[in-house]
Amino acid sequence: MRERLNSPTVHTVIERTQPAFSLELPPGDFAAYIFDCDGTLADTMPTHYKAWLTALGEYADKFPEAMFYELGGVPTARIVELLNERHGLSLPVDSTVAHKEHLFLELSGEIAAIEPVVTLAKGYAGVKPMAVASGGHRRIVMNTLRALGIADLFQAIVTAEDYHRGKPSPDPFLEAALRLGVPPEKCLVFEDTATGIAAANAAGMQSVLVPPPLRFPKAAV
Repeated sequence: MRERLNSPTVHTVIERTQPAFSLELPPGDFAAYIFDCDGTLADTMPTHYKAWLTALGEYADKFPEAMFYELGGVPTARIVELLNERHGLSLPVDSTVAHKEHLFLELSGEIAAIEPVVTLAKGYAGVKPMAVASGGHRRIVMNTLRALGIADLFQAIVTAEDYHRGKPSPDPFLEAALRLGVPPEKCLVFEDTATGIAAANAAGMQSVLVPPPLRFPKAAV
């Protein structure tokens, strides 16, 4: 059964010129496809990082870009906990997460599709059951999917509220498979991070690594 969605929030999607790449799928007769959201379906990672730096304020230097990408797929609250643990900080988890997510929503006009992946998802809509399994909170993930106009492609949308252990634990993908009614070994996962691939492996699922979009500096005005 398709999940019921709340009234959509309308956002403008900025179209970006992205280098074309092809996705090579492993051989096999897969019964369902499961997609990560950020960095896989949507080119949101730079926007998320911008929101993080603003939310962290004077502690922004404690979260270098390399660490941000290393933690791709890890739930937002867990990232705050890790920053506290690694740097001896006392950032309040709930309020830091809420501030960061508010900032991301304000910047969501920058969201763009990762076209090869979205095109594939659209091609299999109605042909195979599909799900999204994300480390983000539901309102953030739904905002992104609606901004791209693809929320209705998926029969299940699993977010941080739906499991106890985030990636690299297999829980997000196992929950998605359960909701689709498909055995884990019959699911193919699309992910953009090592953390997500590790989670897929732990779930007993094959996976496709989505390469990051190439980024070019903006021309000076």
